[in-house]
Amino acid sequence: MNDALPEERSPEPEPAPERREPVFNLPAIVIGAIALCVGIHLLRLYVLTADQDFELILRGAFIPIRYSGEFDLDFYAFTSPVTYSFLHGSVAHLLINMVWLAAFGSPLANRLGALRFVVFWVVSSIAAVALHYSLHSMDNAPLVGASGAIAGMMGAAARFGFRVDRSAGKPAFAGVLLPVSLVFRSRTVMTFLVVWMVVNLVTGIYGFGPDMANRIAWEAHVGGFLVGFFGIQFFDHPQRSMPL
Repeated sequence: MNDALPEERSPEPEPAPERREPVFNLPAIVIGAIALCVGIHLLRLYVLTADQDFELILRGAFIPIRYSGEFDLDFYAFTSPVTYSFLHGSVAHLLINMVWLAAFGSPLANRLGALRFVVFWVVSSIAAVALHYSLHSMDNAPLVGASGAIAGMMGAAARFGFRVDRSAGKPAFAGVLLPVSLVFRSRTVMTFLVVWMVVNLVTGIYGFGPDMANRIAWEAHVGGFLVGFFGIQFFDHPQRSMPL
């Protein structure tokens, strides 16, 4: 009797290795923005003299009273509504903004692309100081910080319902824009909006401590947020957006 030969089996394919997302998976435009903000602050801390730093703030920060009619409008009056967003009042101020920029700016930049992201930053920054100016037109305190532009990114994130697609290895806000009516029916989005507004009001009124200089220009945050929330469809790719 012939013994039956054992059936040969083809080796099972090895499972594909899991794709690991890099720890710092930031788009180049966000890395560039962070590097610019950090580089300027390091320059102010370790290179510029006190007088030179004062001149930088005078030219680069947004100062509402500059537009009161009592002063001539020079070149810096037209650039400061944007350049103020790259200046920061302290290391803590800088670090907090850069963390939020990485968190909200990265998926938005991957969604919009570098050029649209830059335009979004500029428009959100201008909208932030516009609302601040409408309420404090005679204020002589300089306004600095990227938080107005970042608030715009938060507003845009709310319109996406915070949905992020990581399948391509680059996390980006996913899906079409949610109509405003649907956003206001989302428990997740509404919880975020309420908490965000309360934090802005509390820090705007009381600041981070007894020093009044530590107070936050919450009005500027609201201005940036409103542009991001209601205007993101003008920056998003047309085929991905829905009407309000």
